[in-house]
Amino acid sequence: MQDLGNTQFFKVDTNSSVGVSEILHQVYEALSEKGYNPINQIVGYIMSGDPSFITSHKNARSLVMKVERDELVEEMLRAYVENESWKK
Repeated sequence: MQDLGNTQFFKVDTNSSVGVSEILHQVYEALSEKGYNPINQIVGYIMSGDPSFITSHKNARSLVMKVERDELVEEMLRAYVENESWKK
């Protein structure tokens, strides 16, 4: 029997076979294919948490919900900084 007096830890494996960068790429492509402005839609999702900003086309909505919104921001910022010429 479990000891209910102690806090139990539950860990979800966040290491999926598809990384955050690949998820962003797939979501971006799905939004583009459906005629949406992908930047606006992804920003709307990140700011609000409302998955209806992301199309279900190509399973994009399910994919983007597999990662935390802060992970999406972190990945986008990392890619931006790594690709900017001002970084020395």
